[in-house]
Amino acid sequence: MFLLFPRLLVFLMLFSSSVSFPLISRCAYGRRSTATTAGTVSIVLNRLLMSLTHPSELSALTQKEKDKIVADMLYRVRQCNLVPVEVRDKLVNFVVDGKILGKPRLELAKRLDSTPYFSFKSGILSLTENAGSSRLERTEKIHEVMLQLKKEGIITGWRDELLSVASGFYEEPIFLIERAAAPLFGTQAYGVHINGYVRDEAGRLKLWVARRSKIKSKYPGMLDHIVAGGQPFGISPMQNVVKECGEEAGIPSDLAKSAIPVSAISYEYSAKNGTAMERACLFCYDLELPRDFLPKVVDGEVDEFFLWSLDKVAATMSPDCTDPYKPNCYLVIIDFMLRQGYISPESPGYLDLLRELRSGQCA
Repeated sequence: MFLLFPRLLVFLMLFSSSVSFPLISRCAYGRRSTATTAGTVSIVLNRLLMSLTHPSELSALTQKEKDKIVADMLYRVRQCNLVPVEVRDKLVNFVVDGKILGKPRLELAKRLDSTPYFSFKSGILSLTENAGSSRLERTEKIHEVMLQLKKEGIITGWRDELLSVASGFYEEPIFLIERAAAPLFGTQAYGVHINGYVRDEAGRLKLWVARRSKIKSKYPGMLDHIVAGGQPFGISPMQNVVKECGEEAGIPSDLAKSAIPVSAISYEYSAKNGTAMERACLFCYDLELPRDFLPKVVDGEVDEFFLWSLDKVAATMSPDCTDPYKPNCYLVIIDFMLRQGYISPESPGYLDLLRELRSGQCA
């Protein structure tokens, strides 16, 4: 075996440098597609070579340490899906055109009932005829109310950014709403999160980490992805990736366009002392960056960037960590680590992680 191994490596190196052939893959909907790319097999075999010559970081951990990491991951996922019974019992449905669009608190529904554009009857919040029937009319009327709630201090952290409100991502928006108001209504939000990573000389993965500005209205000073952002109305997720990459980390558009859409996670949890419901589906992207690339602060939303090993990132998942990530980042990072084989099915809780990463609405 030891004599065979070097010969296998030599064969793979020669084979990967000169051969390519069609690869057949199955997409999420079960259809088959074929694609012939000159370097496809080379990339696959080079990665195989890397895995043979550079064992994963996880291999150095004991089974007890691996089990602890999975337990910590489950803690973070469940914290991001925590809705106390006393909060859930006070949520009402926000229904427009026969579609449930949100889950606001009872107190907010009663406050909105006093405006000319909302009605709260039989436990259901809805729009009145005064709000109009078109997207534009409804957006304008609702915006008037949101500005009033801002004056009253009910809405904080105003962003001047409009998000779509619909029953699903691929549905036409029924109206647009100020981003800071969305959690109060419990509407479904969407966003993009980018796992910006590099491979060091030994082939080990490292993640770029950002520290949020200390003057941010939400989660100031906490750790974050190198790039992440809410999904605004009017642009595609990939367009948003490119935009956010440039605005938040100075990543050139050509490099940002190489980000690969890999997954989506969803969650819902009670925020702002139970007065808001964070409900979101995040599109996850992997972006391999050159080793010599250095992100830079551009728009002031980040104070600094640093490069961490996966072990160091995993350590922040402990409930005792005093310098954690922004809560929803953990779900995207855990999804990344699962796909990279950082944790394995041998650890109890592995399947729970797979299931609970999509505890919210994924539609």
